[in-house]
Amino acid sequence: MNGSCALRSLQVMHDPATSVSGRSPDPSTPRRGGKPPKLEPLAAKVPAIGAMFWIIKLITTGVGEAASDFMGNTFIPLAVVVGVGGMWLAFRWQLRAREYHAPTYWFTVMMVAVFGTMVADGIKDGTGISYSITTPFFAVVVGVIFWRWYRSEGTLSIHSITTRRREAFYWSAVLGTFALGTAAGDLTAIQLNIGFWPSAALFAGVMAVPAIAWKLGLNPIAAFWLCYVVTRPLGASFADGFSKTHAESGLGLGDGLVSVIGIAVFAVLVAYVARTKGDIQDPAEAHAYDHAPFPHADHLHEQVHPEEQARAAAAAPRQPLAEQPQTAPR
Repeated sequence: MNGSCALRSLQVMHDPATSVSGRSPDPSTPRRGGKPPKLEPLAAKVPAIGAMFWIIKLITTGVGEAASDFMGNTFIPLAVVVGVGGMWLAFRWQLRAREYHAPTYWFTVMMVAVFGTMVADGIKDGTGISYSITTPFFAVVVGVIFWRWYRSEGTLSIHSITTRRREAFYWSAVLGTFALGTAAGDLTAIQLNIGFWPSAALFAGVMAVPAIAWKLGLNPIAAFWLCYVVTRPLGASFADGFSKTHAESGLGLGDGLVSVIGIAVFAVLVAYVARTKGDIQDPAEAHAYDHAPFPHADHLHEQVHPEEQARAAAAAPRQPLAEQPQTAPR
């Protein structure tokens, strides 16, 4: 067997999408049951991190808080339909996409914000468990998700969201951080009676710590996720500060009005990034981070996950013995 035949055989063995005959199926050909095959993403499915990312993320947290409170206080069945149905529809669109698409991605984040708020508030209102208990509980949940993600993939970098499994870990972490942030924000503002605006100032200061530490050399992935978690209580505190009554230390605009204004600003910003495409990740950057566990800029191409090393070694064609160079006798 020559080198090309060996390589082809190994590809057939290791590629579950390859048929017994050795031919790769047409992506449009339905599988058994009439469903088309699920294809892996073509590119990273999350946006590049910049100022616009953090602005839109903060707006989604505020809208998620205000919209969830408005629907929950108006008509609970509506809140359930929008929260559960909206998140199901958003994930259906997002997971079927093969690359980053700004409206789809940010709509999913918005629905996760609404649903995550409902989960945290529902546990508190439905069971009476205080935020001082649910906050550390959700912190443990998020920690377990990160541990499982890193143990499975060897990285928590959002630049590596190029497979369905990594995307599942990513969205699980996002949902967990929203629930955690909701509980933490209400813990400080309501249970500890700090107030919404002081809570917003508190979380702004907390968020600045990893941001500054990143400039001083903190691991970029750790800095990102620390900031990401804090955006939830920060944005929610601002939203509550505008929407809640004066007696609750708010400005009294109402959850409905704050939701409408937030959704309008959200739609404009998402339309802007969708048109300019300025938040699409550079494929080379995503590839560099793909196998780098907690990478630093100087070592992006030096860290490769052991599973990937083994897979690459197995797929490499072996040179026949007859073609191996012979060492000249001394």
